[in-house]
Amino acid sequence: MKCPKCNSDLVPTVRHKIPVNACPSCKGMWFERQDLNQLEDEAFDFGDDAKGTIVFSSTPTSAKCPECSGPLKRFQYRLFELEMEFCEQQHGYWLEDDEDTRVLELMKKEEKDFERKVLAENKWTTTLKQMRSHSFLNKVRDLFH
Repeated sequence: MKCPKCNSDLVPTVRHKIPVNACPSCKGMWFERQDLNQLEDEAFDFGDDAKGTIVFSSTPTSAKCPECSGPLKRFQYRLFELEMEFCEQQHGYWLEDDEDTRVLELMKKEEKDFERKVLAENKWTTTLKQMRSHSFLNKVRDLFH
């Protein structure tokens, strides 16, 4: 496979425990679709549904997919301030030097925010149940008598 940026041969390597093909020249990396999912799962345990949509919109680039030579498209990863490219035929994603580390950082933050949201929702549910209980309603009625 050839690098979509500088046309160098991609070499197998391991990044964050995941085998990928990397460019020794520009340091970019080709993540197959399941590899990017595995990378995200290293930092985010709540399942794919909780991660949200990965690509909302994209623009064509002149770079070619290392697998099928089709055009890659640029997109904002999960609407974060991180741009990467993908193959429309779902072969994979092109990440620039160290963007895989950035994906991990973003997923860690998302997991923390998600945990906080779930905790807040659980507390709110408990509060609503208490407010709907007979004892609470009786106390409110007693205030007006």
